[in-house]
Amino acid sequence: MAPYQYPIAPPPPDRASLGLDAVIDLSRSVNVSDFRLVRQSNIIGVIHKATEGGDYVDTACAARRPQAEAAGLLWGTYHFGTGQSSGARQAAFFLSVSRPGPKTLLALDLEANENNPSNSMRLEQAEEFVQAVAEATGRLPVVYVHPTWANGDPLPVSGLSLGARITPDSILARCGLWVADYHDSPEIPLAWEARGWRLWQYAGDESAGRPAYGQTNIVRGVSHCDRNLFNGDAIALDRFWSAA
Repeated sequence: MAPYQYPIAPPPPDRASLGLDAVIDLSRSVNVSDFRLVRQSNIIGVIHKATEGGDYVDTACAARRPQAEAAGLLWGTYHFGTGQSSGARQAAFFLSVSRPGPKTLLALDLEANENNPSNSMRLEQAEEFVQAVAEATGRLPVVYVHPTWANGDPLPVSGLSLGARITPDSILARCGLWVADYHDSPEIPLAWEARGWRLWQYAGDESAGRPAYGQTNIVRGVSHCDRNLFNGDAIALDRFWSAA
């Protein structure tokens, strides 16, 4: 999902106690052979890239939706935010492509645009995006963000930053937090300190040849994927998915 490769740290002492290891995220760069095998790997939910900016469509997204849902998987989509157009326009574009149903999880990917840093989504654009999605659907999207980015601090290596800190009174802080943090336990951005995380991306680009933390429960049916924990059980995940 993220072009910037954060370092993979040793595993938590007991990752299972920190959440339900049942969500993956994908894009068209991932080869999918069989979503039934994904479901048989104890995966419950899939979040697929749908759009980026104001004009890019992930061409694999629409075709994979019925396949995933037929396999019994919860379906979600995310938008990679950029700085090229208003948040409202990006939201409208995202929704027109995603065509969300009542059980489609929606998410905003708020991170540095490593390929074109000056085209990274700004804080006010992200807030406008969330507001527009909420007005159109009656639901707030989940916000995917690295804690360093959310806090307005410079990223390691690249030195890029959001340029402003997300505050607790921002509409973003009302959204469920999908935190990206490849360490023993996730750092909670300041804006979400009182609420904590709902999804935690603990590993990226996992494959059979590159298992995260040396684990053996590899997701079958895909060439590789990002792994995410949900902060709750399967019943809570189903409820969260349709009311995020």
